Amino acid sequence: MPRNDEFLYNLRNANPIETVIGSYVNIQKRGRNYLCSCPFHSEKTPSCTVFTDTQTFHCFGCGAGGDVITFIMKIENLDFMEALKLLAQRSGVEMPQNQYSYNNQYAQRKTRIYEMNRISANFFYTNLIKGSDKSGLQYFADRRLSPATIKKYGLGYASDSWDTLVNLLRSKGYSDEEIADAWLGGRSQKNGNIYDMFRKRVMFPISDLKGNIIGFGGRVLDDSVPKYLNTAKTPVFDKGSNLFSMNFARNSDTKSIILCEGYMDVIALNQAGFENAVATLGTAITPEQARLISHYADHVIIAYDSDNAGQNAAQKAINHFSEVGVRTTVIRMEGAKDPDEYIKKFGRDRFRVLLENSNDATNFMLDKCEGGLDLSSEAGRVKLLKRVSYVLAGIENSLEREVYISRTAQKCGISADTLKFHVNDILQKSNNTKKKNAWRSTVSEVTRKNDNINPEAVKFRKEANAEENIIYFLLKCPEDYQDIEKEIPPEFFVTPFHKRVYKAVLERLKADCIFSISLLADEFSTEEMGRISGIIARYSDKGINRKVVSECAQVLKNTDSSAKNDKDFSVDDLKKMLASKKK
Repeated sequence: MPRNDEFLYNLRNANPIETVIGSYVNIQKRGRNYLCSCPFHSEKTPSCTVFTDTQTFHCFGCGAGGDVITFIMKIENLDFMEALKLLAQRSGVEMPQNQYSYNNQYAQRKTRIYEMNRISANFFYTNLIKGSDKSGLQYFADRRLSPATIKKYGLGYASDSWDTLVNLLRSKGYSDEEIADAWLGGRSQKNGNIYDMFRKRVMFPISDLKGNIIGFGGRVLDDSVPKYLNTAKTPVFDKGSNLFSMNFARNSDTKSIILCEGYMDVIALNQAGFENAVATLGTAITPEQARLISHYADHVIIAYDSDNAGQNAAQKAINHFSEVGVRTTVIRMEGAKDPDEYIKKFGRDRFRVLLENSNDATNFMLDKCEGGLDLSSEAGRVKLLKRVSYVLAGIENSLEREVYISRTAQKCGISADTLKFHVNDILQKSNNTKKKNAWRSTVSEVTRKNDNINPEAVKFRKEANAEENIIYFLLKCPEDYQDIEKEIPPEFFVTPFHKRVYKAVLERLKADCIFSISLLADEFSTEEMGRISGIIARYSDKGINRKVVSECAQVLKNTDSSAKNDKDFSVDDLKKMLASKKK
């Protein structure tokens, strides 16, 4: 079998980064590189570059970056080993057996939580099916769920016990600290004892895209509060980044997603044959969830509850999907408050008609503008025109905007030119605001007071810049590592993060590795890998050579301890830098 570094080298060659990223987002050729909209933050102008020569990517907007392994870790929410396995499976590269060592405490912690969640899900399911308390089973029977649906979703029941699950997990070798870490147990403030977090609730296991159980939602059967209790943030679960039933929806034979509010809505739709239904996890949809959906669908049908809260949430969801380029329509349910109730009352065929006749997002928002207004009065019509003007200004396509302006003007009884003038005024002000914000962002970036990854870089800007030059050259010319280390020992580095990177690269080169930044992915977080990729991206066209490296080495050697305490970036330095950016 190949050595570890040979395996990574072969794996990366078998998974060209432009091909892998291109399977998630649309990328466009720009010279020798590729450009795309970043899949990790919302943006209208592409700011993510894929560098073919270094097989890395970097987003100049949010700072995400790295190589193909880092990309898969971040976009699929995987640890290092999981990302390797996915890429190996994708490309047909054989994983080394018992020769690829990987000792990462965080990854092991995640693995233990996955195991505990699986044990807990089986425990809840067995309680539901075979337990003496049949109230959970009765609840699902009343909701008309079939045994096959209950099994498909692994639904369960948490009995009214303080420590039954805790004791089970203890017997399997898990510590109280691990049980609490998985949010399966809570610790009493009175005596410090651990207790079952979920009690007397029907249970909804939450799975990730690979089918791993990452958390739970629990619903009470009486009037207790909270009505729903969801797993809090853990190393494997973040409710703002995951969606209930997305593991099933991603495999449906349609490029549309039905977005619901609750677990039961999704399960009822799935049972009725709509496998492309998903739900948020107790919160309004987040930008991260919208981006996740955009990877698998180009059309979202919002099927939120028909009450005011549901309709207001729909409007917020429309904005998030607009930012990631997903077409949105909204269904209006009459005679039922949610999809679950609608299907029970009217059947799946009527619901399918609702989907086919769903209203486009713009019409939905324009209709919402009329809420609470007396349109028979002049004041009411003026308020309506002000509201609709902002909706119309939000339509990016100019031709589409013209159509809606004409239609709205006719409805409101004013000339299209008058309405268009007002909309254009809003657009101009919006563009001016964006320009100001962009300038403030540039100034903030130059004068930033905080750097969570490399805090000392703010104080020692000149030295940090020199260190980045050296690191870039080392990554570009690894064959020169012995001469570079001799001239610049790691202890010369001033900032801790750069020193870590420098030492890590040297260690791998000393091990006679076929070096690539993939070898750093098991030691540095995805955020830190993004910073490393940023160094590659920023300096790739700077012409860094040995002379420049020697000059940078001199900068570090001349930095004495007394100067380090008061070194900072002056206003004059800022002015010079900003002036150079304008040239």
